[in-house]
Formats: sequence, C-alpha cells, structure tokens
Amino acid sequence: MTQPDARDPGARDPGARDPGARDPGARDPGARDRDALGRPRNGRPRDGLGRPLPHGARGEPVLPDDAALAPQDAVPAAQRLIDSGHPFHAHELLEACWKAAPDDGRELWRGLAQLAVGLTHARRGNDRGAVALLRRGALTARAAPGAAPAVLDLHRACQEAVDLADRISRDGLAALPADELRITLLRG
Repeated sequence: MTQPDARDPGARDPGARDPGARDPGARDPGARDRDALGRPRNGRPRDGLGRPLPHGARGEPVLPDDAALAPQDAVPAAQRLIDSGHPFHAHELLEACWKAAPDDGRELWRGLAQLAVGLTHARRGNDRGAVALLRRGALTARAAPGAAPAVLDLHRACQEAVDLADRISRDGLAALPADELRITLLRG
C-alpha cells in the first residue's frame, strides 16, 4: 500500500516560475515608446513599407518625430519618396509638416499625409485601407482652408488619388503594377 501524498495538489513548487508572470528584465509588449515628455513615440525599426519589426532588428531609416521641412521643400521630398516606392516615409514627412503647421494649414498636410498612407496600404496589399485613405485624404486636402504651397498641384494630386481608389475598387490591387501605385504632388 502506498502512502498518500501529503502535499496539497493545488500547491506550486516554490522554485517554479509563474507562467503568467513577466520577466522583470523584459520589455512590456503592450508598452509604448515614449519621449522625455511622455508623448508616445515608436522606437521600433520599420521595413521599407513602414511595418514594425522586432526591437533590435535592422530596419529602414525613418524621419525623426520632430523633423519638419518648409512646405516648398516638403512637397518635392515627399514626391521623391513616393516615386522611389517609399510612401510610408512620405507619410512620415507629411505628418511632420502637419504637426508643425499653423492651425489654418494643418488640414492640408493631414490630407496629404492620408494620401501617402493610402499609397502605403496599396503597396502592402490592403485594398480596403488603400481605397478608404486615398478617398479620405483627397476629401480632407481639397476642403482644407488656406493656400497650398506653390509647388503643390493639389487638384491633380487629389484627382489622381480618387482615380487610383476607383481603379483599386473596380479591379483590385492584383491588377495594378506597383509602379502605378503613386500620385503626383508636384506642379509641372
């Protein structure tokens, strides 16, 4: 006859690690990177289309959060990024201009940033996101008060964005070559 186990069957080995406990040296996966003022920042590296990579991975360079170019310089820089297949980086640049713009110019830059996000979604293969952001960006930018920078062809950019959204809706992204997933921001 065997002796019954004197230990409580629900008791844990005091040396065993609690499976729900977090390693005190590990980074909280739900925590956001924050700057010195506590504002959220994303310190994770990014791939060429802006998708986050694991901490410590080698990613593409991104624009610093506080960077902003003058409007006449930002539009050509964003166009170069779009043309080179980096619409996420164009979005980062346009978003920095949006954050730095005076109140009467913010909506224009927000709309332009949304256009670049729409192109990013298209490059990532997200039909619905591309269509939604291209249309929303065109609507926002067109309705923006104030003057657009002289180098920006706002009407053309918005029309191309809506036309691209219509093509994606009708034919799907699979029918469009990557070099057609772009819009023209610059005059000329």
